[in-house]
Amino acid sequence: MPAHLPSDAISVRVDSWTWAVRLFKTRSQAATACRSGHVRVNGTSAKAAQQVKAGDEVRVRVSGIERIVVVVKPITKRVSAVLAADCLQDNSPPPPPPELIASIPRRDRGAGRPTKRERRDLEKLRGPRALIATSKQADAEPSSVSRAASGAHH
Repeated sequence: MPAHLPSDAISVRVDSWTWAVRLFKTRSQAATACRSGHVRVNGTSAKAAQQVKAGDEVRVRVSGIERIVVVVKPITKRVSAVLAADCLQDNSPPPPPPELIASIPRRDRGAGRPTKRERRDLEKLRGPRALIATSKQADAEPSSVSRAASGAHH
């Protein structure tokens, strides 16, 4: 058996495996994703050195898209795309259609805070559920007006 294809009983590091099966372009990107919490093994957040074995489910968030893969064969060395496809089972949901992505409103970077009118339009678009969440946040944070009214000074 070649050295880059260990037996199924052997486990390998999750950062090494995700790089070897081409989920990440570099090993350091895989390790950084693990540190940032973008890699989960069997539902729990994984550190870079966590071991994976055949049958483990690995969820990876790459460029805002979640990939759900099952380890079929643990490997440590990067292999061709054809061999890498044999080492995993991809259970990822299909990506959203481009029409849906284009219909989501985006604010231009550097455009500053939304105006009151823009904020109200956003609240209409998001619906009443977003209004409830923002009102709960406002209730939890004491405002400077209520502190001034109560006479509290720093």
